[in-house]
Amino acid sequence: MKRKSSISRRRFIAATASTAASFTIVPSHVLAGSGKVAPSDKITVANIGCGTQGLREMGELLTHDHIQVVAICDPNKMSSDYLDWSPYGIRDDIRKVLGDPSWGEGEKGIVAGRDVAQNYIEKFYGKNSASGSYKGCVSYEDYRELLEKESDVDVLKIMTPDHLHASIAIAGMKKGKNVITHKPISNRMYEARKTIDLAKKSGQKTHLLAWSNRPECDVVFKWIQDGVIGNLKEIHNWSYRPVWPQFIGIPKDRPPVPKGLNWDLWLGPVPHRPYHPDYTHNVFRGWYEFGGGSVADMGHYSLFPLFRAFGIETAPISAKAYGTTLRRAENGVCKWIENDVTFPHSALIKLNFPAQKQIPAFDLYWYDGGMKPFAPVELEVDDRDIPIEGMMFVGDEGKILAGFRCEKPEIIPAKKSEAYQGIKATEERRRENGNDIWTAAFKSNEESPGSFIYAGPVTETINLAAVALRAKKKIDYDSKYMKITNDRDANAFLYREYRMGWEL
Repeated sequence: MKRKSSISRRRFIAATASTAASFTIVPSHVLAGSGKVAPSDKITVANIGCGTQGLREMGELLTHDHIQVVAICDPNKMSSDYLDWSPYGIRDDIRKVLGDPSWGEGEKGIVAGRDVAQNYIEKFYGKNSASGSYKGCVSYEDYRELLEKESDVDVLKIMTPDHLHASIAIAGMKKGKNVITHKPISNRMYEARKTIDLAKKSGQKTHLLAWSNRPECDVVFKWIQDGVIGNLKEIHNWSYRPVWPQFIGIPKDRPPVPKGLNWDLWLGPVPHRPYHPDYTHNVFRGWYEFGGGSVADMGHYSLFPLFRAFGIETAPISAKAYGTTLRRAENGVCKWIENDVTFPHSALIKLNFPAQKQIPAFDLYWYDGGMKPFAPVELEVDDRDIPIEGMMFVGDEGKILAGFRCEKPEIIPAKKSEAYQGIKATEERRRENGNDIWTAAFKSNEESPGSFIYAGPVTETINLAAVALRAKKKIDYDSKYMKITNDRDANAFLYREYRMGWEL
């Protein structure tokens, strides 16, 4: 990657002010053969979003030889009311990275926010400095201020709620920054397309963190090409998500905004609404306004590598979805709950794809919230049930079953797999460090395999799934013109209503 600048004098002074030792930055060749990367050759990263996932992934940034985290940003200063999958998971991860078994001692609840992230970063870098301290990570409340002041940042890592992804990515690329982001690129079709188009035009390098190398997808594709299941008809993918509390309806109470949280900045482009904890932290994913539901949370991980391996480059032409229905008791009468603000507790979504270059037209089925296909007869032959999460490929002459991300694929039933003489499934692989992928690409000024410019089809698929849930009817989609052709009102779900001053 072409560096626009080495570490700035301002940052160099800030990082070294606490030590009496005097030294200078040395060129790369001085460190040649030492196994260490010179400071001037490191990729400088600003991490925007310091909630649970931002902290969970911070350790791999800090311990990566080619990365230096130089700035962080979050509208929340610090709080202990975050939700996570375990009470001590993130705390224990941080303790391990820092080598400090007492970090976070005495804190009640799950803590996160920009102060926590800054403390984590500076403690890590400090333990490796001559003085034992480090003050080179700048903290911001507003990402726009960060972009104005941090001219020597190479890469923005976006770890915010979904509704802010496009705004930050676009602003960053316009400032000449490369961008990596958590999924999705955006939870609105228009914003996602605008972001992808800018990635193509600007020349800035990008990476969607949901991409991973999945050679198993190539194996399955080869099996299908070999005719093991005949002509591909359907792809099924199911997840037990959501794993967060799924709320129904706009909350009516009005708790005060917590101290240290800039609610206006958290909302970003979304028109103002009163603060409520039912919107923030981990639960944002369940709201149409702020998140993308289970299909966006998990579908990128399974479908992005699969689309790339199968050469799926054309978006769906139609979609239909069903979601959980709910009732409430009111004065002794059971009444239907009309929900048009949050994703359902569980969903079944069918997306119809046209023929691609190497595969015929097919249907993609997505299930979540505990929904999944019934075990096919091919599994019953082996006295097996369908797993809690998985992927299945259905042809007119057979089926292939795999894990959720296409792990451990197998031709079913077992006797058919045993009879097949072609390429076998790959062995178990050691988990790769996803940061190796984008750092290598960015340093070479090349597109990463997870570049935004390759993510258009999966992005349209997942956003169209959300539109189908909201439309509550089959929708026909014209990707060329980004338009729902059979329901004019449903086109509103492709866009967002913007707060004044936040328009894209």
